[in-house]
Amino acid sequence: MKRRQFLLKSMAATATVAVSPFILGSCDSNQKGKKLTILHTNDMHSHIDPFDEGRNKGLGGMAARAGAIDKIRAAEENVLLLDVGDVFQGTPYFNMFSGELELKLMSQMGYDATTIGNHEFDNGLDGLEYAMQFAEFPYLNANYNFSGNNISGKVQPYKTFIKDGLKVGVFGLGIELQGLVNSKMYGNTIYQDPIAVAKEMVQELKTQRCDLIICLSHLGFDYGDNPAPSDKILAQEVSEIDIILGGHTHTFMDTPLLLTNYDGFTTTINQVGWAGINLGRIDVEFNPKGKDTIAFNPILLSNRA
Repeated sequence: MKRRQFLLKSMAATATVAVSPFILGSCDSNQKGKKLTILHTNDMHSHIDPFDEGRNKGLGGMAARAGAIDKIRAAEENVLLLDVGDVFQGTPYFNMFSGELELKLMSQMGYDATTIGNHEFDNGLDGLEYAMQFAEFPYLNANYNFSGNNISGKVQPYKTFIKDGLKVGVFGLGIELQGLVNSKMYGNTIYQDPIAVAKEMVQELKTQRCDLIICLSHLGFDYGDNPAPSDKILAQEVSEIDIILGGHTHTFMDTPLLLTNYDGFTTTINQVGWAGINLGRIDVEFNPKGKDTIAFNPILLSNRA
């Protein structure tokens, strides 16, 4: 317990948080003069500590992340902290604690929500159910049907958050499990087409008069000529998702992608690599002309002297 407390109380003096933002795009909104800061992570893979060797030596770690988040929260009034899955698997911490440590530390950092990556099934549905009890934030997934198994009712398709009067709708999508995950690990979980489900989620959240719609997508950024659902295909096929926060492909993006689809709707797509090396940040400012999406360079979490 002393070590767990230390991990979050330690501050990484060199964690980079002061970076120059740049405006990506704008769209209409009925909220004026308000600002939302969205912080996001993906594919942490149980990297509790910084890398201790190799080219990433001194980078990442939960303590550095906690310090950067605290600094941003001290400077900004409305912060939403989100994760895009694959929190589990990758270091002995997962083998020893089965996800308990990762989720307890994320809870201490005040995460608002996560989604389910394929590695969340690595200890099977029983293992996932065990770990979820340590998460003081919801799991969001709209295209996995868990009815009839032990985590039925413990995963929400979406959640709305109110920040200074702004209503933010967040929903989650997961990748096709067949062929990627041993079927014994996900049991009778039914995968549903994420594109069709996303269209339903957008309509539901628009009905609820959300000012901003965010998708936590563990589909992967882009597969080229492969027609498998990806973040880019999602943005092309589904209008009115303002922001897609991605995972699964461990894509390091220097700047978010601004994708305008055939309907003329522009979606911001971002992903920040893997292993907790970076923290993503996107601000949305609501002004008389609508809302501006303001992206920051990835925040490098460094413990290097």
